[in-house]
Amino acid sequence: MDDDIYPRAIRHIDLWNHNVEFIEQEVAWERPAVFIEFVPFKWHAIVPGVEYRAQPLINLHVVTDWAEQKGIGEFRLLDRIHELLAGLEGNTFMEFDIDSSATNHNHEDIVENIETYTCVGFRHLK
Repeated sequence: MDDDIYPRAIRHIDLWNHNVEFIEQEVAWERPAVFIEFVPFKWHAIVPGVEYRAQPLINLHVVTDWAEQKGIGEFRLLDRIHELLAGLEGNTFMEFDIDSSATNHNHEDIVENIETYTCVGFRHLK
């Protein structure tokens, strides 16, 4: 698909590495950007040595330019992301859904919204 006809709302996706804290030192990335952070979690044995489950938290750091904000525009983007992710499931997880939200506007030119999702994760070793 052509980006001119079907523009992507998210211009950059990557793993979280405190990207907004070191924004001046990094190679520039287009915005809106989404950085995925896997919060440490604990596995629980269902069948010890074979099957495990967990309820991990996944933070989505949604970064937009402050200058582009027109009231609550970035929140519409967050709603669209949620529409696409709610209920997502795969071979190793299910019940992907939003847990909490926070807005970090302690940066000069950007706004960072942190959307925390949870799911049920599976790990089968044998």
